[in-house]
Amino acid sequence: MPVDFPRPEPVQIVKQRRDATLNALVGRVPYIRTLGIVFERRGDELTAILPFNEKLIGNPMLPALHGGATAGFLEVAAVIELTWSIIWDDVEAGRVTPEDLADPEAIRMPKTVDFTIDYLRSGLPRDSYARARVNRMGRRYASVHVEGWQDNRDRLFAQATGHFVMQAPRRKG
Repeated sequence: MPVDFPRPEPVQIVKQRRDATLNALVGRVPYIRTLGIVFERRGDELTAILPFNEKLIGNPMLPALHGGATAGFLEVAAVIELTWSIIWDDVEAGRVTPEDLADPEAIRMPKTVDFTIDYLRSGLPRDSYARARVNRMGRRYASVHVEGWQDNRDRLFAQATGHFVMQAPRRKG
C-alpha cells in the first residue's frame, strides 16, 4: 500500500511567509528605520545592508562613516540574525506568522550583554554590508560574530562579537 506524504507548500508561499515574517521582525526595531538598514534573505541566510546616507558621515574631512553608525549597524545585524535563528524552525512550521510578531508579547528579542567592535579601516561613503554568524546559542546565552564590508567581502572594514541574554517567553495569563 503506498504511503501518502503530505504535499509540500508551493515555494512561492514559503518565500512570501519568510519575507513577511522577516519584515515584521525588522519592523519591531525603530532604530533599524532610523539608520535605513534593510535585510536581504537567501533561505535562512541574512545579509544586512546599510545604504549610504550623508547623515552617517562622522568625519567629513576624510569622509568616513561615524563609528556609532558602524557599531549600531553591526549590532542590529547580530540581534536580527540571532532572533531569526531562534524563530526559524517555527517560521518554517507555520507556528510563527508575521501577524504574531506584531504583538510585542509574541517573542522577546535577545538583550545585548556586551558588544566588542574591531574597526579595521575607515568606512567609506558607500553602501555597507554585514553578515552575522551565531557561534553559540543556549537557553540563556548566545554569542554572535559579525563581519562588515563594503566593496569586497574579503576586505572587512569592521567586525564585532556580541554576547546576548536569551529571554524566556512571557507567560500569558
